[in-house]
Amino acid sequence: MAKKRPQTKAKQPQLKDGEIPVVGAREPCPCGSGRRYKACHGRAAAHAVTELVQRPFEGLPREGDWVALRELVPAATVELKLKESLPEGVPSVTLATVLPMAWPALRRSDGSVLIGLQNDTASGDISRDLADTLQRALTAQPGTPIQGRRAPADGPRLQELLDPEGAFEPVVHSGFEFWVPDAEQSTPEVTASLERANAAAIPTVKLSGVDAAYWCETPDKNHLRWVMPYPEEQLLDALARLHAAGRSNLGEGTRLVGSFRAHGLTVPVWDLPTGVTADDVEKPAAEFAERLATALASDTPLSPDERRARGGLTNRQVTLS
Repeated sequence: MAKKRPQTKAKQPQLKDGEIPVVGAREPCPCGSGRRYKACHGRAAAHAVTELVQRPFEGLPREGDWVALRELVPAATVELKLKESLPEGVPSVTLATVLPMAWPALRRSDGSVLIGLQNDTASGDISRDLADTLQRALTAQPGTPIQGRRAPADGPRLQELLDPEGAFEPVVHSGFEFWVPDAEQSTPEVTASLERANAAAIPTVKLSGVDAAYWCETPDKNHLRWVMPYPEEQLLDALARLHAAGRSNLGEGTRLVGSFRAHGLTVPVWDLPTGVTADDVEKPAAEFAERLATALASDTPLSPDERRARGGLTNRQVTLS
């Protein structure tokens, strides 16, 4: 019986990382390693699209308002300005908290683009997913809703598409009528979605005297939720100093009750009596901002009372994202 000749495999060319195409997860990796793609270069690609970006809106104008519109405000719109000029036939791009039918985006019949902010995203980087949605909406046919998808790992982020000098001025609405410029032309599905959204919307007002602070009205009491840009540990120390000194409220009957964590920022929350309106807290909020600035500048160790106050605030902290 003839001896079998030893089998030799042809050596595959070794490709550089930047040259490796995307293939099916169970296919051999094109790099020539002999492993499946998902266990080789596909692992890094999957990690790139699932790794959570803690502050997805960092570097954008008014980061606190981006966070508020994503997590706290029911109905609001903002006109966006792109770094590049708008494509022909696209008169405007508008960010909205939410769109009918939970669409990620909509190219209206007049060519304008609406982008929804409060949507589930497929990757760990909201900014990249929104940028991908925006790019697809700019080239979609007028009258077309844009469906969600996972953005390419090497796709641009909002920070690369939006003008860093562009104004970001949220307009808070009492309802979602901005969805349908011509209500008579809307479909029954959109009309039903509008009615459901309006019924669930909590009355909300943006304060004008301080950044990223939003008053809202609920059946039992009103609240002020204020997105702050300071490092969390420094902010909690400052809030604890004010709380221990009895200077953390916004007027009679108001109380600092805790905070949210959202997209890398901290959002202190105050309970307000039912009769206290957004106008009523404008001046107290501005005065509190001055007290907070002084407390933030202090680097002395916390006193026992201040440490207890900080512990109470930390225990009442809720993470939204």
